[in-house]
Amino acid sequence: MKSKIFFLAIALCMSSTIITAQDIRQDEVPSLILNNFKKKFPKAKDIEWEYKKNNYNVEFEIGLFSEFEAWYDKSGKLIKYSEEISERKLPKVIKKNIKKNYTTYKIDDIEKVTENKQVIYHIELEKGNDEIDLKYLENGKLI
Repeated sequence: MKSKIFFLAIALCMSSTIITAQDIRQDEVPSLILNNFKKKFPKAKDIEWEYKKNNYNVEFEIGLFSEFEAWYDKSGKLIKYSEEISERKLPKVIKKNIKKNYTTYKIDDIEKVTENKQVIYHIELEKGNDEIDLKYLENGKLI
């Protein structure tokens, strides 16, 4: 009985994900959004669009190793975008804070998120199986 409930719960979770996010072709993206995207990210490649929660989400790459994600509302406004970055692109004040306060951890992933002209760095630290997720403002303030 427990296994039936478990599989039912998994099926419900998967179906809710399918309902809330839907892959779409680029020709299904409204031209206003597509034009704004091309203006902001003219060098984007490997572009994949999704429609979810009344917004258009696009994942893409610029260059060889730069992965981005951007969100547009129905009016074509860029809501936010994120970029995976390397440790060398992290502001020195944030690196210094991590080195001082998390000496036994190493940086695993860094994502630079820009929303409403504010930049927040999402940083994942790890030590063995232990992980810590941190968020910093550009000035080094932990939030």
